[in-house]
Amino acid sequence: MTRRALITGIGGQDGSYLAELLLEQGYSVFGVVRRPPAAYAAALAGVLDRVELVEADLLDRDSLARALDETQPTEVYNLAAPSFVPRSWDEPVLTAEFAAVGVTSLLEAVREVDSSIRVYQASSSEIFGEPRESPQDEETPLNPLTPYGVAKAYGHFIAASYRRRYGMFTSCGILYNHESPRRPVDFLPRKVARAAAAISLELEQELVLGDLDARRDWGYAKDYVRAMWSMLQHDQPADYVVATGVSHSVRELVELAFARVGLDWREYVRSDPAFRRGAAELHDLVGDAARARRVLGWEPSVTFEELVGLLVDAEVQALTAANREDPLARILDAQNP
Repeated sequence: MTRRALITGIGGQDGSYLAELLLEQGYSVFGVVRRPPAAYAAALAGVLDRVELVEADLLDRDSLARALDETQPTEVYNLAAPSFVPRSWDEPVLTAEFAAVGVTSLLEAVREVDSSIRVYQASSSEIFGEPRESPQDEETPLNPLTPYGVAKAYGHFIAASYRRRYGMFTSCGILYNHESPRRPVDFLPRKVARAAAAISLELEQELVLGDLDARRDWGYAKDYVRAMWSMLQHDQPADYVVATGVSHSVRELVELAFARVGLDWREYVRSDPAFRRGAAELHDLVGDAARARRVLGWEPSVTFEELVGLLVDAEVQALTAANREDPLARILDAQNP
């Protein structure tokens, strides 16, 4: 029997990688979307012809119930939520609607249609805020500080509540920062990688950042979606921290990125206090993924150095291709062979 999975947020970084993984595992894959399928052509370029997109609204339980009836999944992965944390201060209501109310709406729809469906809920290290201990594991008290973290904490708690109250299979992945070339350029690792590539190609001259001493636990997105899938293959639902267990500074990230293209970062990178997050900057967020390693057999396959390298290489390739496709660039290339 072919397994069937429904993904909310399929057009994002994690959703697209998860769709690819599930297809490799022989699943029939469906994605909940709010816009016409053509809007997702770029994000799902490699799999668009192999997934079925279903229009539904995460805040509309009835539309979700119809999507579940239509697709009849055995697994649901809820990845839909605004993911750029600083922006949650500008859109706190929208953030709360999708990352908190939307989770409840989906759980209610699953309970109504088929409570045996296994549900993965995307949680976040932001639920720990300023943690009382470091590293953090599944028993670390939650202490969220941002609207995003608070909303994610609600989603985390309500998933556990449905697990306890109704016996539903709901597992939460407490994911730390995970990156890839599919991340929006707003996110720091891709922003740094893109700048290093652009400066090496003489398309830009400078990169301005905030606090170079800020630290994060950064991993590779494809490793993290593999952990999501593994959670729903286990016999019992549970919550899992997914992290590398090692933090790195922005300075380390910048140094590795510029070294990848043969440049000394100190000649091109400037720190500006105006770009610092101030009180919004979180500290000591480092995850202890011992449970995921022990129970799921999960291990990250890409080191931090390898991650930075693949990010920079992808940006060099993309910018080089774009430059060749630009008509003016082609003329200049012809004049200066």
